[in-house]
Amino acid sequence: MSIQKELQQVEEDLKRLRNEVAELRRQVGELGPTDAAERSALINMADEQESLANELEARHEGLLKQIGDSGCLDSQSP
Repeated sequence: MSIQKELQQVEEDLKRLRNEVAELRRQVGELGPTDAAERSALINMADEQESLANELEARHEGLLKQIGDSGCLDSQSP
């Protein structure tokens, strides 16, 4: 897979994960008085997704650096 295609895939995955995290956190806020275990599970899922997004962000930055070092494409953030 070319660096450009991998960068595009990472950007798509990152956008999807960030949206999922936002949705999970929105659901936590809308639960109101509910089962503490359910709320905790949603928070844990959001935290795990956020961690994955942070890893993807680091990969994204690494790919941008590779592209910049090779001079084959201008660096752009998502």
